[in-house]
Amino acid sequence: MAAMSLFLFLLLSAFMVVNEASSLAEHDKIIKLPGQPTVGFQQYSGYVTVDAKKQRALFYYFVEAEVDPVSKPLVLWLNGGPGCSSLGVGAFSENGPFRPNGQGLIRNEYSWNTEANMLYLETPVGVGFSYDASNTSAYEVVTDAITGHYIPQLAELMVKFNKKQKIFNLKGIALGNPVLEYATDLNSRAEFFWSHGLISDSTYKLFTSACNYSRYVSEYYRDSVSPICTKVYSEVSRETSRFVDKYDVTLDVCIPSVLSQSKIIVPQQVTERVDVCVEDETVNYLNRRDVHRALHARLVGVRKWEVCSNILDYELLNIEIPTINIVGSLIKEGIRVLVYSGDQDSVIPLMGSRALVNRLATELGLKTTVPYRAWFEGQQVGGWTQVYGNIFSFATVRGASHEAPFSQPQRSLVLFRSFLKGNPLPETF
Repeated sequence: MAAMSLFLFLLLSAFMVVNEASSLAEHDKIIKLPGQPTVGFQQYSGYVTVDAKKQRALFYYFVEAEVDPVSKPLVLWLNGGPGCSSLGVGAFSENGPFRPNGQGLIRNEYSWNTEANMLYLETPVGVGFSYDASNTSAYEVVTDAITGHYIPQLAELMVKFNKKQKIFNLKGIALGNPVLEYATDLNSRAEFFWSHGLISDSTYKLFTSACNYSRYVSEYYRDSVSPICTKVYSEVSRETSRFVDKYDVTLDVCIPSVLSQSKIIVPQQVTERVDVCVEDETVNYLNRRDVHRALHARLVGVRKWEVCSNILDYELLNIEIPTINIVGSLIKEGIRVLVYSGDQDSVIPLMGSRALVNRLATELGLKTTVPYRAWFEGQQVGGWTQVYGNIFSFATVRGASHEAPFSQPQRSLVLFRSFLKGNPLPETF
């Protein structure tokens, strides 16, 4: 999976889902996905035209809440990357109702549609089943004006629209392992690697004295990498090992994927706790023709569905544009914000996010309303949390990866439920 993937959701309340669903074209209704267990909720998928002249359309997958969808909020889920699929990553690997298991689909008992109506959107054009039929050989350069950091800019735009005419009943946003400020987030990786025993003392010293991640990445995309940064990055790659998942340093890897030997899923390669080959299984499933028919999806300009798009020409230096200031402006407008971190992610480690949240709370003059403490899922610690001014909060998900709902589905569901209801995370079991 591409670096800098973000896992975000947007909460809008009082959305009359049944009425909206009935207005969808009947051909968007999913009768049943291949290999799907029987369920009582409705599903829809298809295309939303975003530019009729250029024949551009985004693919969506909508899942009603399991119980009483009319009373439940609507949550828009977007995966980042930029260029990673919200369908394949979010819906089928993280918090959707089903997960592929090599033959068909199995039920995800911790699906977020137990609490809300879930809308997954493959964005921008060129990601997954989303397409540009007018020019299938190339796509425009994608910047943060179109996509990129996703949720902060989208929420800011919604707030601006509402000042002219009340359109959106936006209640809150949540950002999972996000890039909020490029240098702070990336440079926290060295501390994470060293504190988890993944790099040597000498390499850590070079990180902090002669080079850093943000400098390396910006130099790399400007074709001006210094020799010392090249050496540091080479040592980091060698010492951390390709057999460690950088998105979860405690999680086993899918051996066929790492060695590029095969895409065949062997049951013995699946751990009891987490199916580490779920990405391969998702790719196989979403490239089946019967699945395409059931989803009303088609491939345009590409030969196969991919987890993360490699056809997007994203202006990667846009990643240096900070969004922490946008988060601050949203808080000032009364929008609830949650920043959460899977604590085993070395790509965007919790240290950077935690520092940035603390700094922003201080700048906004928000007092701590829930002191830093452990929160519980069942009888186990689910993570740690701190709340500022009852509107801005930070939480870790204990034992979770960059994709927290994938590796810790039960704890992530507790986090999600608490945020939707505006409640503090459970203090005791």
